[in-house]
Amino acid sequence: MLDAYLVIGEVLKPQGVRGEIKVRPLTSDPERFYDLEQVFFKKGQDYNACEVEACRVSDEAVFLKLDGVNDRDAAEMLRGQMLYVDRENAVELSEDENFIVDLIGCIGTDTNGREIGKLVDVMQPGGNDVYIFKGALGEVLVPALRSVVLKVDVHSKTMLLDAKRLGEVAVFDEN
Repeated sequence: MLDAYLVIGEVLKPQGVRGEIKVRPLTSDPERFYDLEQVFFKKGQDYNACEVEACRVSDEAVFLKLDGVNDRDAAEMLRGQMLYVDRENAVELSEDENFIVDLIGCIGTDTNGREIGKLVDVMQPGGNDVYIFKGALGEVLVPALRSVVLKVDVHSKTMLLDAKRLGEVAVFDEN
């Protein structure tokens, strides 16, 4: 089952004295913050909504003014908290795209039936993403190419990889 909420940023610190917060975006497109009407904060198992009153985006951070956060002390109370968006209001993805959080935990198997391992991280060095699997084969780095990744099912947490192409492009670290 997919999480109902997706993390989109981390509150770094208050910005100024009127309750604005500085946020480190955890999304590939910080401009998406302009379209947010509300964000959620997680407390225990619950997610509490907070309306976004204003937003500005710079090269290094996003700055938000949230409803009810009207001074530096209130903004300070949010330091270190993660910001979430509900999946219903998340950025729409194309048919062949997935959120990284949904890919994490997928079990990779090649077309010969060999288990590659569990996807534990996704590197984004520019160009193609690189999937990092860990399992019986050690750490395996797999470029996210259509010729390599044949099928992804985030609901069943499975990923089918082309065995021949893996041998050509994957990096196997058996340490």
